[in-house]
Amino acid sequence: MLAYIVRRLFLIVPTLVGIMIINFAVIQSAPGGPVEQLIAQITGAGVDVTTRVTRAGSDIAASQQSKDSAGEKSGYRGRQGLPEEFVAEIEKMYGFDQPAYLRFLKMMRSYATFDFGNSFFRDQKVVDLVLDKMPVSISLGLWTTLLVYLISIPLGIAKAVRDGSRFDVWTSGIIIVGNAIPGFLFAVLLVVLFAGGSYFDWFPLRGLVSDNWSELSWPGRIADYFWHLTLPIVAMVVGGFATLTMLTKNSFLDQINQQYVITARAKGLSQQRVLYGHVFRNAMLIVIAGFPSAFIGILFTGALLIEVIFSLDGLGLLGFEAALTRDYPVMFGSLFFFSLLGLLMNLVGDLSYTLVDPRISFEALET
Repeated sequence: MLAYIVRRLFLIVPTLVGIMIINFAVIQSAPGGPVEQLIAQITGAGVDVTTRVTRAGSDIAASQQSKDSAGEKSGYRGRQGLPEEFVAEIEKMYGFDQPAYLRFLKMMRSYATFDFGNSFFRDQKVVDLVLDKMPVSISLGLWTTLLVYLISIPLGIAKAVRDGSRFDVWTSGIIIVGNAIPGFLFAVLLVVLFAGGSYFDWFPLRGLVSDNWSELSWPGRIADYFWHLTLPIVAMVVGGFATLTMLTKNSFLDQINQQYVITARAKGLSQQRVLYGHVFRNAMLIVIAGFPSAFIGILFTGALLIEVIFSLDGLGLLGFEAALTRDYPVMFGSLFFFSLLGLLMNLVGDLSYTLVDPRISFEALET
């Protein structure tokens, strides 16, 4: 088992590097990098150049002033009406004066020590930004995943036991309708109905906690926390349990028809003993082992529009804004962190097979 874990950990390195290379190449080929973003802000906002680029230092401001006077004599103006030397200073500030492969190698050396640098446009460390947004995304991802599993597994078992019955048909219809409604559309409906849209004003529409959260007692803080989370989590859960429910049902149906189940029933074992003493362990392998990857999927990909609708400042919104502004340190730092976490959680998912069913072993892979 140890040798298998070590091998998987070593495989994470080339996989992670491959992910970073592909995304780095794709993003570099996209138009409108951080240099163009800053130039657009400078020329479009109509503000003083030196105040927009204070991070570049006094040398950029001096270059701007000197080229202004030189431009009046020569009549030459650089990109977007800015002096060529000033644009070059901006490129140097962002590291774009170097070839792409050197920038990639420098980035990966820093990431190897978990140094993700500073955001281009927020004047904060990438790590601080991610940690600041993490509580919102973890709250949404964790509670949504738990509720999805708590609903899907019992419902899937009940559907398998009552396969073909009226209960199975009606619940299948409800699941199909819930799965067909996009989460963001259901979130808008919840806002209209229960968050002061047109009918009731029962739930808050902004933030993870209230402004006076620190002044509340511990029971009050817990209640306030779940009060803010109710609508976002309901919106994410409604369309999230269909696949898992049907997977659970089909897994149980496959196991119920096996010979060992027929033998157990022939011995006089009760239905509950057969289901939860024999069938459950085998049927739940793929369901329970998929929990880590399901959590990662909900945490990092399923909450963007929910965060926007309910004004929750989480990782999804951070990544979206970084992509719009071409904030490369935030984009690549988040990609590296999330990819690494996803690969590690895949390993945890594989190892969870042995926890669910001790008969499964990776010893054969070590020889």
